[in-house]
Amino acid sequence: MKKRELLIILGPTGVGKSDYAVETALKYGSPVISCDSRQIYSELDIGVARPSREQLDAVEHYFIASHHVTELYSAGDYEREALPLLESLFENHEVLVMAGGSGMYIDAVCRGLDDFPEVDMALRDSLVKQVGEEGVGPLAARLKELDPETYAAIDTANHQRVVRALEVVLSTGRKFSSFKKNSPKKRPFSIRKTGIIRDRDELYGRINARVDIMVASGLVEEAEQVLCFRNRPALNTVGYKEIFDAFDGKYTLEKAVELIKRNTRHYAKKQMTYWRRDPEIEWLDFSS
Repeated sequence: MKKRELLIILGPTGVGKSDYAVETALKYGSPVISCDSRQIYSELDIGVARPSREQLDAVEHYFIASHHVTELYSAGDYEREALPLLESLFENHEVLVMAGGSGMYIDAVCRGLDDFPEVDMALRDSLVKQVGEEGVGPLAARLKELDPETYAAIDTANHQRVVRALEVVLSTGRKFSSFKKNSPKKRPFSIRKTGIIRDRDELYGRINARVDIMVASGLVEEAEQVLCFRNRPALNTVGYKEIFDAFDGKYTLEKAVELIKRNTRHYAKKQMTYWRRDPEIEWLDFSS
């Protein structure tokens, strides 16, 4: 039987995944299947560090600018769309390269997601309204109290994930984490995970420099263009929400840039905390 291997390149934001993914894809004659929960949106470019035009031209990419910000898109949606794509691509490739930093998307492909209860739309609407009025902080604090395991595992700055976890807890009386299965779903291909790391100071320096490049490349102008979508889950993300707050007069644009750098560093730290629990990852140290 022909070899079928999915090579997943992962790591914290700013570590250099895109360059390495393109290099690896060229080596194997593979496209790059993105597993980034923000780069899928066609309206977002600079603020989500979408691969450069040169990188996109070097190899074919999937799940880049493929969906609209008005769509509610989850890790479950990614699993349902990515698996048929992989099956199709494996017809002409022995090795496929997947790359990104969204841990839940990667888990969805590798392990599969669990059968969670139906959504209580009235409860969801209430929680989303609360986020709009008070921010995600109070809901995240409530989730931490009711389900600390889930709180520690998800990006609590992403209000869509906080709302999803909390609505399950409140509607079932069970922890969101209790729906997790102990055994992963079987996949008709082997999986190899390669993680990229760098020295912390070096990584943080790269993050700070990348934010400066984003601003110089037009991040503020891009935020103005998508301001009308600010209440959509896709825009509740580092890089946009800080600028939106600056537009509201909460602080200066200069302060917004400082907060983007800080919050991106915090996000990178949380990504590494998430992945350290996975013994299957082979780590490559790209420190200079």
